[in-house]
Amino acid sequence: MPVPRRTDRGGTGPGGTEPGALGRDGAGDGFEDFARASQRRLYRTAYLLCGDPESARDLTQTTLAKVFQHWRRVSAADRPEAYARTVLTRTYLAERRRRLRDLLAHTPIDVPRAAVGPELTVTLLAALARLPPRARAMVVLRYWEDLSVESVAGLLGCSESTVKSQCSRSLARLREQLGPAHVYTTQS
Repeated sequence: MPVPRRTDRGGTGPGGTEPGALGRDGAGDGFEDFARASQRRLYRTAYLLCGDPESARDLTQTTLAKVFQHWRRVSAADRPEAYARTVLTRTYLAERRRRLRDLLAHTPIDVPRAAVGPELTVTLLAALARLPPRARAMVVLRYWEDLSVESVAGLLGCSESTVKSQCSRSLARLREQLGPAHVYTTQS
């Protein structure tokens, strides 16, 4: 005979809740389904932004945690996944700014940077990694996630003309780094 679980404040899980329960008073209603359905897409975007699996997992988890904190408001919105994508992108950019500040605070100014030699084989992820974080976010959201210029501008809090110009410059840099397009296509 199964033992009944307590679901009141003195429950069996951490914080007085039943294991698997997301919150009290229905605060997490629907969040598990949302997280399950959107986690893969969020991870894919995070991977393209971060460039490595571990950072992408961390960014995805941080994003889902932040979305959960505001789940009542998010779940009432028309497009919760768009909200989550905005959180993911802004969290990525904030973390990059934080790391850059820390790096600049601890790096002597007179240290020369190593030049990237022409013999280096460049992949798309390596080329993306060379873009500034905000430009990288614009390219990933615009061309990989296939969002409109208007959507990207809304997500990043900038004008549509900024998105257009940054994407144009970033694509030119990527083309310069990657070389001729025919090298990456297959002949049919």
